[in-house]
Amino acid sequence: MYKLTDSVPYLLNRAGVRIAEVFAQRIAEDDLSVAMYRVLAMLKERRESTLGDLADVVSVEISTLSRLVGTLAKRKLVSRTRPEDNGRIVIVRLTPQGEALTERLMPLAVELERTAVQDMSDEEVAALKKALRRMHSNLPGMSGKGKVAN
Repeated sequence: MYKLTDSVPYLLNRAGVRIAEVFAQRIAEDDLSVAMYRVLAMLKERRESTLGDLADVVSVEISTLSRLVGTLAKRKLVSRTRPEDNGRIVIVRLTPQGEALTERLMPLAVELERTAVQDMSDEEVAALKKALRRMHSNLPGMSGKGKVAN
């Protein structure tokens, strides 16, 4: 029998919401949302990205992401440029101020993850991450493309 409180989507959402709430409290003094932090952290990891690629990785609609990036640019945390050979795309990069802020906040994210998985072995954490990646790839994206189980 189906039980909501034992379903994978419910349990994933419950854990994700809790983690996001705690992290949001920790970064509130920097006037950042969790989505803004994800943009900064992803740019720290990749050095630069197009808006489209960022939207996919950060799991935010491109229109929402465009507004977030605009806010981050006004705060001089990211820069936006258009390549001369392709005016349709926007390349987003961290500024030195954005990089410094991200480096200061990343240890908070690491600490929160450690807290969330503190009773799990390294093998269990690796298996959880692998399972979450597989679940993500099994499901259709925002564009509606992909597999759907019947």
